[in-house]
Amino acid sequence: MNKLNNSSGISIPENYLVTPTYVFFLVHSMQVGVGILGFERYLVEKAGFDAWISILIAGVVLHIILWTIYRLLQNGGGDIVHIHKKIFGKYVGGFLSLLFSAYFLMLAFTVIITFIEVIQVWVFPGLNLWAFAFVLICLVYYLVSGGFRVITGICLISVVIGLPIILLKYFPVEAGHTINIYPVISHSAGDILAASKQSMLSFIGLEFLLIYYPFIKNPEKSKKWAHFAVFYTTMLYLISVLVTFVYFSEEQLKQVVWGTIATWKIVEFPFIERFEYVGIAMWLYVVLPNICLGLWGATRIPKRVFHMKQKPVLIVFCLLLFLATPFVTGRPLINSINSFSGQVGFYVLLYIPVLLILKTISDKVRNRHEK
Repeated sequence: MNKLNNSSGISIPENYLVTPTYVFFLVHSMQVGVGILGFERYLVEKAGFDAWISILIAGVVLHIILWTIYRLLQNGGGDIVHIHKKIFGKYVGGFLSLLFSAYFLMLAFTVIITFIEVIQVWVFPGLNLWAFAFVLICLVYYLVSGGFRVITGICLISVVIGLPIILLKYFPVEAGHTINIYPVISHSAGDILAASKQSMLSFIGLEFLLIYYPFIKNPEKSKKWAHFAVFYTTMLYLISVLVTFVYFSEEQLKQVVWGTIATWKIVEFPFIERFEYVGIAMWLYVVLPNICLGLWGATRIPKRVFHMKQKPVLIVFCLLLFLATPFVTGRPLINSINSFSGQVGFYVLLYIPVLLILKTISDKVRNRHEK
Protein backbone atom coordinates (compact mmCIF):
# COMPACT_ATOMS: atom_id res chain seq x y z
CA MET A 1 0.00 0.00 0.00
CA ASN A 2 1.47 3.35 -1.03
CA LYS A 3 1.18 6.45 1.01
CA LEU A 4 1.25 9.90 -0.60
CA ASN A 5 3.57 11.79 1.71
CA ASN A 6 3.17 15.28 0.28
CA SER A 7 1.95 17.43 -2.56
CA SER A 8 4.85 16.60 -4.85
CA GLY A 9 3.41 13.27 -5.89
CA ILE A 10 6.23 11.26 -4.30
CA SER A 11 4.67 7.98 -3.25
CA ILE A 12 6.53 6.02 -0.56
CA PRO A 13 5.30 2.60 0.60
CA GLU A 14 3.97 2.64 4.16
CA ASN A 15 6.49 0.05 5.35
CA TYR A 16 9.40 2.25 4.20
CA LEU A 17 8.42 5.21 6.39
CA VAL A 18 9.87 6.05 9.80
CA THR A 19 8.10 7.78 12.68
CA PRO A 20 8.90 11.44 13.49
CA THR A 21 10.83 10.46 16.63
CA TYR A 22 13.59 8.87 14.55
CA VAL A 23 14.41 12.23 12.97
CA PHE A 24 16.31 13.00 16.19
CA PHE A 25 18.68 10.09 15.52
CA LEU A 26 18.94 10.83 11.79
CA VAL A 27 19.89 14.48 12.32
CA HIS A 28 22.17 13.99 15.32
CA SER A 29 24.07 10.96 13.97
CA MET A 30 24.87 12.84 10.75
CA GLN A 31 26.24 15.83 12.66
CA VAL A 32 28.60 13.80 14.85
CA GLY A 33 31.39 11.81 13.24
CA VAL A 34 35.16 11.92 12.91
CA GLY A 35 35.14 15.72 13.09
CA ILE A 36 34.41 15.76 16.82
CA LEU A 37 37.61 13.78 17.47
CA GLY A 38 39.81 16.74 16.59
CA PHE A 39 37.80 19.87 15.84
CA GLU A 40 39.07 21.77 18.92
CA ARG A 41 42.44 22.59 17.39
CA TYR A 42 40.90 24.46 14.47
CA LEU A 43 38.65 26.50 16.75
CA VAL A 44 41.58 27.49 18.97
CA GLU A 45 43.46 28.79 15.94
CA LYS A 46 40.56 31.17 15.25
CA ALA A 47 39.44 32.39 18.69
CA GLY A 48 41.62 30.73 21.32
CA PHE A 49 39.75 29.44 24.35
CA ASP A 50 36.86 31.83 23.65
CA ALA A 51 35.88 29.41 20.88
CA TRP A 52 33.25 27.78 23.11
CA ILE A 53 31.15 30.91 22.58
CA SER A 54 31.32 30.36 18.83
CA ILE A 55 29.74 26.91 19.23
CA LEU A 56 26.68 28.48 20.88
CA ILE A 57 26.43 31.03 18.05
CA ALA A 58 26.74 28.28 15.44
CA GLY A 59 24.02 26.29 17.24
CA VAL A 60 21.60 29.23 17.05
CA VAL A 61 22.34 29.72 13.33
CA LEU A 62 21.73 26.02 12.69
CA HIS A 63 18.33 26.20 14.38
CA ILE A 64 17.43 29.04 12.00
CA ILE A 65 18.63 27.03 8.99
CA LEU A 66 16.66 24.00 10.21
CA TRP A 67 13.53 26.17 10.42
CA THR A 68 14.26 27.30 6.84
CA ILE A 69 14.57 23.68 5.67
CA TYR A 70 11.20 22.73 7.12
CA ARG A 71 9.59 25.86 5.69
CA LEU A 72 11.02 25.01 2.27
CA LEU A 73 9.91 21.37 2.41
CA GLN A 74 6.47 22.01 3.82
CA ASN A 75 5.69 24.70 1.26
CA GLY A 76 7.44 23.04 -1.67
CA GLY A 77 6.57 19.46 -0.89
CA GLY A 78 8.66 16.44 -1.66
CA ASP A 79 12.44 16.67 -1.62
CA ILE A 80 15.29 18.72 -3.04
CA VAL A 81 14.88 17.14 -6.49
CA HIS A 82 11.23 18.20 -6.70
CA ILE A 83 12.00 21.70 -5.39
CA HIS A 84 14.83 22.22 -7.87
CA LYS A 85 12.66 21.04 -10.75
CA LYS A 86 9.80 23.30 -9.68
CA ILE A 87 11.99 26.40 -9.46
CA PHE A 88 14.58 25.92 -12.21
CA GLY A 89 12.92 23.47 -14.58
CA LYS A 90 13.72 19.91 -15.55
CA TYR A 91 17.26 20.28 -16.88
CA VAL A 92 18.79 23.02 -14.73
CA GLY A 93 16.99 21.65 -11.68
CA GLY A 94 18.21 18.14 -12.44
CA PHE A 95 21.79 19.39 -12.78
CA LEU A 96 21.63 21.20 -9.44
CA SER A 97 20.23 18.07 -7.79
CA LEU A 98 23.11 16.00 -9.21
CA LEU A 99 25.51 18.49 -7.63
CA PHE A 100 23.89 17.63 -4.30
CA SER A 101 24.47 13.96 -5.11
CA ALA A 102 28.16 14.63 -5.72
CA TYR A 103 28.34 16.59 -2.47
CA PHE A 104 26.77 13.74 -0.45
CA LEU A 105 29.20 11.28 -2.04
CA MET A 106 32.10 13.57 -1.20
CA LEU A 107 31.02 13.69 2.45
CA ALA A 108 30.93 9.89 2.64
CA PHE A 109 34.39 9.72 1.04
CA THR A 110 35.76 12.32 3.47
CA VAL A 111 34.53 10.36 6.49
CA ILE A 112 36.06 7.12 5.17
CA ILE A 113 39.55 8.53 4.53
CA THR A 114 39.59 10.46 7.82
CA PHE A 115 38.57 7.46 9.90
CA ILE A 116 41.16 5.30 8.16
CA GLU A 117 43.77 7.92 9.02
CA VAL A 118 42.74 7.76 12.69
CA ILE A 119 43.16 3.98 12.67
CA GLN A 120 46.58 4.26 11.00
CA VAL A 121 47.86 6.90 13.41
CA TRP A 122 46.53 5.46 16.66
CA VAL A 123 46.06 1.71 16.20
CA PHE A 124 47.55 0.02 13.10
CA PRO A 125 50.31 2.05 11.36
CA GLY A 126 50.83 -0.78 8.87
CA LEU A 127 47.15 -1.13 7.99
CA ASN A 128 46.47 -2.59 4.53
CA LEU A 129 44.34 0.17 2.98
CA TRP A 130 42.93 -1.96 0.16
CA ALA A 131 41.78 -4.72 2.51
CA PHE A 132 40.26 -2.37 5.08
CA ALA A 133 38.55 -0.22 2.43
CA PHE A 134 37.10 -3.35 0.82
CA VAL A 135 35.66 -4.68 4.11
CA LEU A 136 34.29 -1.29 5.16
CA ILE A 137 32.67 -0.50 1.81
CA CYS A 138 31.17 -4.00 1.59
CA LEU A 139 29.61 -3.42 5.02
CA VAL A 140 28.30 -0.03 3.92
CA TYR A 141 26.89 -1.52 0.70
CA TYR A 142 25.07 -4.21 2.68
CA LEU A 143 23.51 -1.64 5.03
CA VAL A 144 22.55 0.89 2.34
CA SER A 145 21.04 -1.81 0.09
CA GLY A 146 18.82 -2.74 3.04
CA GLY A 147 16.94 0.52 2.62
CA PHE A 148 16.29 3.70 4.54
CA ARG A 149 14.82 2.02 7.62
CA VAL A 150 17.98 -0.07 8.07
CA ILE A 151 20.06 3.11 7.92
CA THR A 152 17.75 4.71 10.48
CA GLY A 153 18.37 1.75 12.78
CA ILE A 154 22.13 2.22 12.41
CA CYS A 155 21.69 5.89 13.33
CA LEU A 156 19.83 4.90 16.49
CA ILE A 157 22.53 2.39 17.46
CA SER A 158 25.28 4.96 16.88
CA VAL A 159 23.63 7.44 19.26
CA VAL A 160 23.18 4.78 21.95
CA ILE A 161 26.81 3.62 21.66
CA GLY A 162 28.08 7.19 21.71
CA LEU A 163 26.33 8.03 24.98
CA PRO A 164 28.72 6.17 27.37
CA ILE A 165 31.71 7.86 25.75
CA ILE A 166 30.40 11.22 27.01
CA LEU A 167 30.84 9.97 30.59
CA LEU A 168 34.56 9.57 29.91
CA LYS A 169 34.86 13.36 29.91
CA TYR A 170 35.09 13.06 33.70
CA PHE A 171 38.72 11.87 33.56
CA PRO A 172 40.25 14.88 31.73
CA VAL A 173 38.12 17.28 33.80
CA GLU A 174 39.47 15.72 36.98
CA ALA A 175 43.05 16.06 35.73
CA GLY A 176 42.59 19.48 34.15
CA HIS A 177 42.60 23.11 35.29
CA THR A 178 39.50 25.26 34.87
CA ILE A 179 41.68 28.36 35.03
CA ASN A 180 42.64 27.60 31.40
CA ILE A 181 39.40 29.01 30.02
CA TYR A 182 39.86 32.38 31.73
CA PRO A 183 39.72 35.26 30.99
CA VAL A 184 36.43 34.98 29.08
CA ILE A 185 35.98 37.00 25.86
CA SER A 186 39.59 38.03 25.38
CA HIS A 187 39.24 37.87 21.57
CA SER A 188 37.48 40.18 19.13
CA ALA A 189 33.98 39.63 17.80
CA GLY A 190 35.49 38.94 14.38
CA ASP A 191 37.63 36.12 15.77
CA ILE A 192 34.66 34.56 17.54
CA LEU A 193 32.52 34.78 14.39
CA ALA A 194 35.33 33.21 12.35
CA ALA A 195 35.39 30.37 14.87
CA SER A 196 31.58 30.12 14.57
CA LYS A 197 31.98 29.51 10.85
CA GLN A 198 34.61 26.87 11.62
CA SER A 199 32.21 25.29 14.12
CA MET A 200 29.48 25.02 11.49
CA LEU A 201 31.83 22.95 9.33
CA SER A 202 31.65 20.27 12.03
CA PHE A 203 27.85 20.57 12.29
CA ILE A 204 27.00 19.89 8.65
CA GLY A 205 24.41 17.17 8.15
CA LEU A 206 21.11 19.05 8.38
CA GLU A 207 20.93 19.21 4.59
CA PHE A 208 20.24 15.47 4.35
CA LEU A 209 16.73 16.25 5.57
CA LEU A 210 16.16 17.64 2.07
CA ILE A 211 16.33 14.15 0.60
CA TYR A 212 14.85 11.85 3.28
CA TYR A 213 11.94 14.13 4.24
CA PRO A 214 9.41 12.08 2.18
CA PHE A 215 10.34 8.99 4.22
CA ILE A 216 9.06 10.54 7.46
CA LYS A 217 5.57 9.60 8.53
CA ASN A 218 3.63 12.79 9.40
CA PRO A 219 6.77 14.86 8.72
CA GLU A 220 5.31 18.05 10.17
CA LYS A 221 5.46 16.39 13.61
CA SER A 222 9.19 15.73 13.28
CA LYS A 223 10.20 19.38 13.51
CA LYS A 224 10.54 19.39 17.32
CA TRP A 225 12.70 16.26 17.20
CA ALA A 226 15.00 17.80 14.59
CA HIS A 227 15.43 20.94 16.71
CA PHE A 228 16.06 18.79 19.78
CA ALA A 229 18.75 16.93 17.82
CA VAL A 230 20.51 20.19 16.89
CA PHE A 231 20.35 21.34 20.51
CA TYR A 232 21.75 18.01 21.73
CA THR A 233 24.56 18.14 19.16
CA THR A 234 25.40 21.71 20.18
CA MET A 235 25.62 20.72 23.85
CA LEU A 236 27.76 17.70 22.98
CA TYR A 237 30.24 19.81 21.04
CA LEU A 238 30.20 22.45 23.78
CA ILE A 239 31.00 19.87 26.47
CA SER A 240 33.73 18.32 24.33
CA VAL A 241 35.43 21.62 23.65
CA LEU A 242 35.24 22.81 27.27
CA VAL A 243 36.69 19.54 28.57
CA THR A 244 39.55 19.72 26.06
CA PHE A 245 40.23 23.35 26.96
CA VAL A 246 40.36 22.45 30.64
CA TYR A 247 42.84 19.62 30.03
CA PHE A 248 45.19 21.27 27.52
CA SER A 249 46.76 24.69 27.46
CA GLU A 250 46.15 26.80 24.38
CA GLU A 251 49.65 26.25 23.03
CA GLN A 252 49.48 22.51 23.65
CA LEU A 253 46.17 22.19 21.85
CA LYS A 254 47.56 23.93 18.76
CA GLN A 255 49.99 21.02 18.43
CA VAL A 256 47.42 18.24 19.03
CA VAL A 257 45.61 16.96 15.92
CA TRP A 258 43.12 14.67 17.67
CA GLY A 259 42.20 16.43 20.92
CA THR A 260 39.38 14.11 21.98
CA ILE A 261 41.40 10.94 21.35
CA ALA A 262 44.33 12.43 23.29
CA THR A 263 42.07 12.84 26.34
CA TRP A 264 41.10 9.16 26.06
CA LYS A 265 44.71 8.22 26.78
CA ILE A 266 44.34 9.15 30.45
CA VAL A 267 41.22 7.00 30.94
CA GLU A 268 42.12 4.17 33.28
CA PHE A 269 40.23 0.98 34.06
CA PRO A 270 41.57 -2.10 35.87
CA PHE A 271 40.75 -4.29 32.87
CA ILE A 272 41.73 -1.87 30.02
CA GLU A 273 45.20 -0.33 29.72
CA ARG A 274 44.85 1.60 26.43
CA PHE A 275 41.27 2.83 26.28
CA GLU A 276 41.86 4.91 23.13
CA TYR A 277 41.96 1.63 21.19
CA VAL A 278 38.51 0.73 22.51
CA GLY A 279 37.21 4.25 21.89
CA ILE A 280 38.34 4.26 18.26
CA ALA A 281 36.83 0.80 17.69
CA MET A 282 33.52 1.97 19.19
CA TRP A 283 33.68 5.11 17.06
CA LEU A 284 33.25 2.99 13.93
CA TYR A 285 29.58 2.65 14.90
CA VAL A 286 29.38 6.44 15.21
CA VAL A 287 30.83 7.14 11.75
CA LEU A 288 28.89 4.37 9.96
CA PRO A 289 25.70 6.50 9.72
CA ASN A 290 27.77 9.32 8.16
CA ILE A 291 28.93 7.00 5.39
CA CYS A 292 25.65 5.10 4.95
CA LEU A 293 23.37 8.13 4.92
CA GLY A 294 25.79 10.02 2.69
CA LEU A 295 25.90 7.16 0.18
CA TRP A 296 22.14 6.64 0.37
CA GLY A 297 21.49 10.33 -0.34
CA ALA A 298 24.02 10.32 -3.17
CA THR A 299 22.30 7.35 -4.85
CA ARG A 300 18.74 8.44 -4.12
CA ILE A 301 19.08 11.64 -6.16
CA PRO A 302 20.05 9.98 -9.49
CA LYS A 303 17.14 7.59 -8.96
CA ARG A 304 14.77 10.57 -8.65
CA VAL A 305 16.32 12.56 -11.50
CA PHE A 306 16.63 9.75 -14.07
CA HIS A 307 13.81 7.50 -12.78
CA MET A 308 16.15 4.53 -12.53
CA LYS A 309 16.82 1.84 -9.95
CA GLN A 310 18.96 2.85 -7.00
CA LYS A 311 21.04 -0.34 -6.63
CA PRO A 312 23.10 0.02 -9.87
CA VAL A 313 24.05 3.56 -8.84
CA LEU A 314 24.98 2.26 -5.38
CA ILE A 315 27.29 -0.35 -6.90
CA VAL A 316 29.03 2.25 -9.11
CA PHE A 317 29.49 4.70 -6.22
CA CYS A 318 30.82 1.97 -3.90
CA LEU A 319 33.31 0.97 -6.59
CA LEU A 320 34.43 4.60 -6.93
CA LEU A 321 34.93 4.88 -3.17
CA PHE A 322 36.89 1.63 -3.06
CA LEU A 323 39.20 2.66 -5.91
CA ALA A 324 39.79 6.20 -4.61
CA THR A 325 40.24 5.59 -0.87
CA PRO A 326 43.66 3.84 -0.80
CA PHE A 327 45.25 6.60 -2.90
CA VAL A 328 44.40 9.37 -0.44
CA THR A 329 47.00 9.25 2.32
CA GLY A 330 48.95 11.77 4.39
CA ARG A 331 47.75 14.47 6.77
CA PRO A 332 48.17 17.43 4.36
CA LEU A 333 46.03 15.88 1.60
CA ILE A 334 43.36 14.53 3.96
CA ASN A 335 43.24 17.85 5.78
CA SER A 336 42.78 19.67 2.45
CA ILE A 337 39.91 17.36 1.47
CA ASN A 338 38.29 17.86 4.89
CA SER A 339 38.59 21.63 4.57
CA PHE A 340 37.15 21.60 1.05
CA SER A 341 34.22 19.39 2.11
CA GLY A 342 33.54 21.64 5.06
CA GLN A 343 33.60 24.78 2.91
CA VAL A 344 31.22 23.23 0.38
CA GLY A 345 28.94 22.13 3.23
CA PHE A 346 28.96 25.66 4.64
CA TYR A 347 27.86 27.14 1.30
CA VAL A 348 25.21 24.43 0.93
CA LEU A 349 23.74 25.55 4.25
CA LEU A 350 23.78 29.18 3.03
CA TYR A 351 22.15 28.08 -0.23
CA ILE A 352 19.08 26.76 1.62
CA PRO A 353 17.71 30.21 2.69
CA VAL A 354 18.41 31.48 -0.85
CA LEU A 355 16.43 28.55 -2.23
CA LEU A 356 13.51 29.43 0.05
CA ILE A 357 13.55 33.01 -1.23
CA LEU A 358 13.62 31.82 -4.85
CA LYS A 359 10.82 29.38 -4.10
CA THR A 360 8.69 32.15 -2.58
CA ILE A 361 9.26 34.43 -5.59
CA SER A 362 8.54 31.57 -8.01
CA ASP A 363 5.26 30.75 -6.27
CA LYS A 364 4.12 34.39 -6.34
CA VAL A 365 4.91 34.73 -10.05
CA ARG A 366 3.16 31.44 -10.83
CA ASN A 367 0.07 32.41 -8.82
CA ARG A 368 -0.09 35.80 -10.54
CA HIS A 369 0.00 34.16 -14.00
CA GLU A 370 -2.69 31.66 -12.99
CA LYS A 371 -4.99 34.51 -12.02
